[in-house]
Amino acid sequence: MDETSHRLEVSAAHREVLGQILDKWSVLVLEELCEQPRRFNQLRRLVPASQKSLTATLRRLERNGIVERQVMDVRPVAVEYRITPLGKTLRAPIDLILRWSDDHLPEIEQARERYDVDPTA
Repeated sequence: MDETSHRLEVSAAHREVLGQILDKWSVLVLEELCEQPRRFNQLRRLVPASQKSLTATLRRLERNGIVERQVMDVRPVAVEYRITPLGKTLRAPIDLILRWSDDHLPEIEQARERYDVDPTA
């Protein structure tokens, strides 16, 4: 078998899911929810997104089965978000990507500096 037969096809569905899971706010939300369930206002304090962006992120993650939303039976009504079993399976791959970016950040910064000096080089 040649190498191309081992490659996964990156379809529109793959791109959509990856875009929704790996966007800047989703990664931060997942990092917080992997530690423990959080109420919406706790997430607002921990994730530096606007309320609108955080709400949209949580809805996308919930729609994809990555987080679940639970209305708490308290007064005033509160909403808690927790990671689902499917969402927990993202921990290792996201940790690998974060580790990769941490390991290679100096190289990336050097490449950016070279590009910023002369993008045609």
